Amino acid sequence: MHKLKNEAALFKAALIEGMKYAEGRGVVKFEPGDSASERLLYIYRLLVHDKVIQPLPEDQVAEKTLRHKLAIWYAKQLPEDHPLLK
Repeated sequence: MHKLKNEAALFKAALIEGMKYAEGRGVVKFEPGDSASERLLYIYRLLVHDKVIQPLPEDQVAEKTLRHKLAIWYAKQLPEDHPLLK
Protein backbone atom coordinates (compact mmCIF):
# COMPACT_ATOMS: atom_id res chain seq x y z
CA MET A 1 0.00 0.00 0.00
CA HIS A 2 1.56 3.26 -1.17
CA LYS A 3 1.19 6.10 1.32
CA LEU A 4 -0.29 9.29 -0.14
CA LYS A 5 1.05 12.73 0.62
CA ASN A 6 -1.27 14.40 3.15
CA GLU A 7 -3.16 11.12 3.58
CA ALA A 8 -4.55 12.06 7.00
CA ALA A 9 -5.95 15.35 5.69
CA LEU A 10 -7.29 13.64 2.57
CA PHE A 11 -9.02 11.03 4.73
CA LYS A 12 -10.64 13.71 6.92
CA ALA A 13 -11.96 15.51 3.86
CA ALA A 14 -13.04 12.20 2.29
CA LEU A 15 -15.00 11.24 5.38
CA ILE A 16 -16.87 14.55 5.31
CA GLU A 17 -17.51 14.22 1.57
CA GLY A 18 -18.61 10.60 2.00
CA MET A 19 -21.07 11.62 4.71
CA LYS A 20 -22.52 14.28 2.41
CA TYR A 21 -22.80 11.69 -0.36
CA ALA A 22 -24.61 9.18 1.86
CA GLU A 23 -26.95 11.73 3.41
CA GLY A 24 -27.61 13.28 -0.01
CA ARG A 25 -28.77 9.90 -1.28
CA GLY A 26 -31.15 9.75 1.67
CA VAL A 27 -29.94 6.36 2.84
CA VAL A 28 -28.58 7.40 6.24
CA LYS A 29 -28.62 10.15 8.82
CA PHE A 30 -25.36 10.17 10.77
CA GLU A 31 -25.70 10.87 14.48
CA PRO A 32 -23.16 12.90 16.50
CA GLY A 33 -22.42 9.79 18.59
CA ASP A 34 -21.40 7.67 15.60
CA SER A 35 -17.71 6.84 15.68
CA ALA A 36 -15.42 7.63 12.74
CA SER A 37 -14.88 3.87 12.32
CA GLU A 38 -18.62 3.24 11.94
CA ARG A 39 -18.97 6.09 9.48
CA LEU A 40 -15.95 4.89 7.52
CA LEU A 41 -17.28 1.34 7.16
CA TYR A 42 -20.76 2.54 6.18
CA ILE A 43 -19.41 4.96 3.56
CA TYR A 44 -17.07 2.30 2.16
CA ARG A 45 -19.91 -0.24 1.85
CA LEU A 46 -22.19 2.35 0.22
CA LEU A 47 -19.54 3.40 -2.33
CA VAL A 48 -18.92 -0.26 -3.18
CA HIS A 49 -22.67 -0.90 -3.47
CA ASP A 50 -23.04 2.10 -5.81
CA LYS A 51 -20.04 0.83 -7.82
CA VAL A 52 -18.13 4.05 -7.21
CA ILE A 53 -15.07 2.19 -5.89
CA GLN A 54 -13.79 -1.35 -6.29
CA PRO A 55 -14.32 -3.62 -3.27
CA LEU A 56 -11.42 -5.00 -1.30
CA PRO A 57 -11.22 -8.72 -0.58
CA GLU A 58 -13.03 -9.31 2.73
CA ASP A 59 -9.83 -10.42 4.46
CA GLN A 60 -8.31 -6.99 3.71
CA VAL A 61 -11.22 -4.92 5.05
CA ALA A 62 -9.62 -3.17 8.01
CA GLU A 63 -9.73 0.40 9.22
CA LYS A 64 -6.25 1.22 7.90
CA THR A 65 -6.97 -0.05 4.37
CA LEU A 66 -10.41 1.58 4.30
CA ARG A 67 -8.93 4.94 5.32
CA HIS A 68 -6.42 4.61 2.49
CA LYS A 69 -9.11 3.59 -0.01
CA LEU A 70 -11.33 6.53 0.93
CA ALA A 71 -8.40 8.96 0.72
CA ILE A 72 -7.62 7.69 -2.80
CA TRP A 73 -11.28 8.03 -3.81
CA TYR A 74 -11.35 11.63 -2.64
CA ALA A 75 -7.94 12.52 -4.14
CA LYS A 76 -9.15 11.39 -7.57
CA GLN A 77 -12.01 13.90 -7.37
CA LEU A 78 -9.75 16.86 -6.68
CA PRO A 79 -8.21 19.07 -9.36
CA GLU A 80 -4.50 18.47 -9.98
CA ASP A 81 -3.49 21.80 -8.43
CA HIS A 82 -5.37 21.26 -5.16
CA PRO A 83 -3.21 21.98 -2.07
CA LEU A 84 -3.87 18.53 -0.54
CA LEU A 85 -2.26 16.86 -3.55
CA LYS A 86 1.01 18.78 -3.27
